[in-house]
Amino acid sequence: MKITINGKRCTAAEGQTILEAARVHGIYIPALCYHEKTGAHARCRACVVEVKGSPAPVTSCNTPVSDGMEIFTDSEHLIEAQRFVIKLALSSGNHDCIVCEKSGSCELQDAAYHLKIEDKDVRKREYPPDLDDSSAFIRIDYTKCILCGRCVEACNHVVVNRAARIMNRGYDARVGFGFGTPMGASACVQCGECIQVCPVGALIERKSIGKARFQDVEKVRTTCPYCGVGCQLDLHVRDKRIVKVSAVEDAAPNKGRLCVKGRFGYDFIYSKDRLTTPLIKENGEFREASWDEALDLVAAKFKEIIAKHGSDAVAGVSCARSINEDSYQMQKLFRAVFKSNNIDHCART
Repeated sequence: MKITINGKRCTAAEGQTILEAARVHGIYIPALCYHEKTGAHARCRACVVEVKGSPAPVTSCNTPVSDGMEIFTDSEHLIEAQRFVIKLALSSGNHDCIVCEKSGSCELQDAAYHLKIEDKDVRKREYPPDLDDSSAFIRIDYTKCILCGRCVEACNHVVVNRAARIMNRGYDARVGFGFGTPMGASACVQCGECIQVCPVGALIERKSIGKARFQDVEKVRTTCPYCGVGCQLDLHVRDKRIVKVSAVEDAAPNKGRLCVKGRFGYDFIYSKDRLTTPLIKENGEFREASWDEALDLVAAKFKEIIAKHGSDAVAGVSCARSINEDSYQMQKLFRAVFKSNNIDHCART
């Protein structure tokens, strides 16, 4: 169907909202509570636009397009309405961009920049610290929470853990767990989906605090090494060290979701106990060896066992961290070379 946004003729698909259609055509509309995974809830009211024929501005996140619709996102009084909403959000907490871990990737900061909101435009007061550090992996800074509800929707309807909810009413409203239980003592499984969708610095990976900000890192896409699902990751790398892991939103199979191991379990990479060279045990002690020496020893042991006990005396278990091609080679080695069908995968053990 055909629509018009700010005088520009655009196409839109049946069922799209105004916000979705605008994003397809590169037209920015602030939207703090909307996320593709959590859906449209029109809580923040930052995404208001004007539609010709409508008596009042409408929320673009949940208003479907219709053929011939004329939409305006940049009129003077509309911009003032958006500025009002963003200024309220900025004044409701300690949004200090200079020291915030989210600076550079904060959607509230992006909206303020787009609407040309400066510090002098916002009536601020200092809020006392209000942190939940009970989780091993996630820090909640309630003074930065804008109650957009994304984390609650993601927890309850995307990963379906049902651990988070909005508690209390009015000024006392806040994201909570159980009946006021700290996150670390709640039913939260620490998957970090709440961090993935949080638009501000209210939910942060504890391990990444002080390590680097958005502009300091290079994103390296890779596949999670833990199980056979093959979740897609972005490694946030600074000075050749991983400082954070996030999920790739638009990639199969995980579609922006991760488990606790995939998101937070990368410390082993830099462990001082990690093996960096083959070890051979002699007289009860391990000594370092070259790869050639180690592989020759393994091959010799296999030959010795098969010669003495037959092919059925050996078995192999392929690792879930391996790619399909490596697993194929593993079963080919046992079936074609060792003449044994004793080959399986660790995900079945």
